[in-house]
Amino acid sequence: MKAASTSQNAGSKSLDELVSDAKARLDEHTRETVSWHFDSSTGCPFWLDYAEKLKWDPRKEIQSYDDLDKFDSFQDEWLRGGPVRRWVPRALAEKPVYVFETGGSTGIPKSRINIDDFRIDYELFSQTLSVNSFPQGGDWLMLGPSGPRRLRLAVEHLCQHRGGICFCVDLDPRWVTKLVKSSRMQLMHEYKDHIVNQALTLLRAHDNIQCLFTTPKLLEALCEKVSLSKMGIKGVFCGGTQLTAQFHRFARDELLEGRVEFVPTYGNTLMGLACHKPFDPVDQYSVIYHAPSPRAMIEVVDPDQPDRLVEYGEVGRVRLTTLTKEFFMPRFLERDEAVRHRPCEAYPWDGAGDVRPFSGFATPIVEGVY
Repeated sequence: MKAASTSQNAGSKSLDELVSDAKARLDEHTRETVSWHFDSSTGCPFWLDYAEKLKWDPRKEIQSYDDLDKFDSFQDEWLRGGPVRRWVPRALAEKPVYVFETGGSTGIPKSRINIDDFRIDYELFSQTLSVNSFPQGGDWLMLGPSGPRRLRLAVEHLCQHRGGICFCVDLDPRWVTKLVKSSRMQLMHEYKDHIVNQALTLLRAHDNIQCLFTTPKLLEALCEKVSLSKMGIKGVFCGGTQLTAQFHRFARDELLEGRVEFVPTYGNTLMGLACHKPFDPVDQYSVIYHAPSPRAMIEVVDPDQPDRLVEYGEVGRVRLTTLTKEFFMPRFLERDEAVRHRPCEAYPWDGAGDVRPFSGFATPIVEGVY
């Protein structure tokens, strides 16, 4: 994911060479990750138990990223309920463990353990941020969910990593989702106003807040009240599946008046953080994400044949693979769909554009404040 070093090599290597180099790094990283998780001295109980039921040894059979197709698709039900310690690798068992949740609006949420991954993910992301728009020593405002999610701790660590202090306004997306599903829209808007008013109070009280994380809907609500540029904001880091091409244009040109840098991202508790392809007008404001390879990969696959990639330019379901020492998750079908995009010099592996909730679900996903 180190875009800076990739860009430095881009001047002397063709895109095909960069793609080949990235594939070689991914294959090596895959071998190392599989060896770690399926070794009795380092792996976690879940994968060690899983291996006993196989008729083959992953440490011998998995020699490349493509070989991960030998595993069945990862099931999200495996992450619902306990014991959560079955996911803690034995080599890391003595370290303090966090547990973060994703989902949970209905039923048991999925849980993922974390030790240092959230810090590593956001330190790598930090390398992609402009020092002019996200200045060292600048304070941040984090306007989004905390609670069981990793987002608050991750954004706060990003801010501290860059020498700043993070101010936080909490929101409960599960409560917003309940309000939307039950058509209590007046209460939902009152809650949104409550969140936005807290943010405005902090922005007016602390003039060193120069960077902002929020969601598309909250960004729009905030910009209806004030000019963020006049409030001293220089960069906005924004996430969520509501980041359409239309909103991307609206955010850059209207909400932020062309004066504040806008950095879209696509991330979640299971993956980490995918970066947006460097803005290029030729993309017509399409929001194109590239996963933090080799720590995670996103692919766009045929919903009916998940082992088959769709063609470039076609829409398919997002398939996620996570490859860290803390968490191994091969071939997980996300709740999103996207357009498959070609590699670029900054990120020489496939991208996923115009991410949105998967249309194949019988019941539409309620995004609430996202």
